[in-house]
Amino acid sequence: MLSAKVQANLCSPKQAARLSRAIAPLFHASTSGYSAGIRVGLVTSLQHNGSSRAFSTTPVTNFKEFFPVKETESIRETPPAWPHHGYTEEEMLSVVPAHRPPKTWGDWAAWKFMRSCRWGMDFFTGMKKEQKVDKANPTTAVDTIKPLTEAQWLLRFLFLESIAGVPGMVAGMLRHLHSIRRLKRDNGWIETLLEESYNERMHLLTFMKMCEPGWFMKLLLIGAQGVYFNGLFITYLISPKITHRFVGYLEEEAVHTYTLAIKQIDEGHLPKWSDPNFTVPDIAVKYWHMPEGKRTMKDLILYIRADEACHRGVNHTLSNLNQKEDPNPFVSEYKNGRSPPRPALKAEGYEREEVI
Repeated sequence: MLSAKVQANLCSPKQAARLSRAIAPLFHASTSGYSAGIRVGLVTSLQHNGSSRAFSTTPVTNFKEFFPVKETESIRETPPAWPHHGYTEEEMLSVVPAHRPPKTWGDWAAWKFMRSCRWGMDFFTGMKKEQKVDKANPTTAVDTIKPLTEAQWLLRFLFLESIAGVPGMVAGMLRHLHSIRRLKRDNGWIETLLEESYNERMHLLTFMKMCEPGWFMKLLLIGAQGVYFNGLFITYLISPKITHRFVGYLEEEAVHTYTLAIKQIDEGHLPKWSDPNFTVPDIAVKYWHMPEGKRTMKDLILYIRADEACHRGVNHTLSNLNQKEDPNPFVSEYKNGRSPPRPALKAEGYEREEVI
């Protein structure tokens, strides 16, 4: 196939367009139904140079590594600013979908808004009715009539993680500004919130190593992030307690999403991810310190689900605390040798009297 650069040198743009239309049927026949032109569909999967491409609108000839490592004269590697603390296998397997019932009008408002956001994600990622779970238990039910494909899952993962990294950054930024404006300590909240945002971004970077978003997806993410950032900025100024509850409900959705994906892998509905030759990106192996023999797609999702379970427990707990005075219990040293709380398995979060 001629590269875009060669085409530009050999013929005019109009001639190049006619040439592209002329050879498209031949390429279509040789690649079992995949188009050589720019894909404008929401979800498309293609094998190229051994890597999977999903919902891409980038020409095949222009495909390149996302955020490749930049070689420098002196620096060998830049490690993560926040190294991952790790999980035991028992902790990861013990994570289950759960839901904290709304107890106040603020909880109810956060829950209803989360449900509207979930509807929007289902709509824009093309999730069909038979692929959805029981509406009566949207964050705990894991049975569907029809499974999703690998491309659909990657689309949902990308969309979810691109906005999941926003709340921690917004909250951390506002609490930082609040601290230096009022000349008061923050008692450990800022670091945890920024680390949460960093962790969600690592999820996104990992999935971007597995697929390349097209122009439609990029526009969708820009719009969603703009609305989400400004909305959270305003709500956190008005009520941090309600905002943390909303994020807790968002993380419930994340835990449910990854649990459903794991179930479909176990049931054999996602053969590409069950292939023994499938390997997770190196960025994931280094960040989560994934051991040899535990580097399958299921293992990767188990790590990510455990992260989301931590965020779920942390945000539900922070919502229960005094937003101005209480210290962050997850980074505090307790009296009498008591260990800090472990939020991954505390789905509904800790009540204030349990940790303060």
